[in-house]
Amino acid sequence: MFSFFKRKPKEEPVPAAQSVATPASESISPNAEATPTTPAIIDVANATVADPVQRNDLAPAPAEQKRSWLTRLKAGLAKTSSNLTTLFVGARIDDQLYDELEAALLTSDAGVEATLFLLDALKKKVKDEKLTEAEQVKSALKFLLLELLSPLQKPLELGRHQPLVMMIAGVNGAGKTTTIGKLAKHMQVHGQSVLLAAGDTFRAAAREQLTVWGARNDITVISQESGDPAAVAFDAVASARAKGTDIVMVDTAGRLPTQLHLMEELKKVKRVIAKGMDGAPQEVLLIIDGNTGQNALAQVRAFDDALQLTGLVITKLDGTAKGGVLAAIAKNRPIPVYFIGIGEQIDDLQPFNAQEFVDALFN
Repeated sequence: MFSFFKRKPKEEPVPAAQSVATPASESISPNAEATPTTPAIIDVANATVADPVQRNDLAPAPAEQKRSWLTRLKAGLAKTSSNLTTLFVGARIDDQLYDELEAALLTSDAGVEATLFLLDALKKKVKDEKLTEAEQVKSALKFLLLELLSPLQKPLELGRHQPLVMMIAGVNGAGKTTTIGKLAKHMQVHGQSVLLAAGDTFRAAAREQLTVWGARNDITVISQESGDPAAVAFDAVASARAKGTDIVMVDTAGRLPTQLHLMEELKKVKRVIAKGMDGAPQEVLLIIDGNTGQNALAQVRAFDDALQLTGLVITKLDGTAKGGVLAAIAKNRPIPVYFIGIGEQIDDLQPFNAQEFVDALFN
């Protein structure tokens, strides 16, 4: 289901494009044949396609599917929600309420800056609007949190480049390889052809896992047992350009931001991709484990400083009491959150919607 590229590692490899065998078709995506013949701009979050001539709406997700997602999102954020919402039950609007709210926000890993920002804004709103009921204060906090998180909501647009090259990074255990498989399926649903580059050349299980995702969805995976991840990425971009593939997703090995030599390797991968295609990678995504709390903010800062991130994918939000980390990110490093994940199933990864997220926290 994939092609091996045997290449002697080089410092800054610029190999010639090579053809990649198309995988066998015994496992074909229901949408595999839907690859558009002309580039389209696709707003993944709103499931809308626009081409230079006309604008058509893709069939919306069934209502029951949407309800199922919202129910699961609410259940996944229940621990974070209970810490916040129970404070307002029969509460008086006084310093004790604000102290308890501060503790709850900090416990949810909203961070000191976002917590103080929200509390100051809330106190001002209570005073200016002369709010007297706890439920009114709760609604005011919900409004302020929505204002804070809304800038993180940005659609991932497809079809802007041919191919659109996406470089995926993250620490070990964040769910990076699985998320790539889910994202690839999302792209196929929106009529995009996808090629995967197994750039994690250190962990054999990562290559095998990506290969399984590729075989399951009839997607070519470029891989090699060992060697330079930059060379794998370069070959993938060259193959996609030659074959007219819409999207290249480049996996990379998990690493900690403190592993400076590995962070330098990431920078090298990005540079080599750019040699294969001007302006690439157009998307540099960081996969974050939602359970890591404030560590997630540290990861965002470090990877953004190294790679200039264009977007985030936050996984494993189901069952976490640390959902407030999105507020910390919004206040300190407001990089778009393209997707959030609340489980292991393919549909458990959905575009981030600030209103839905806040509703799940407060309703």
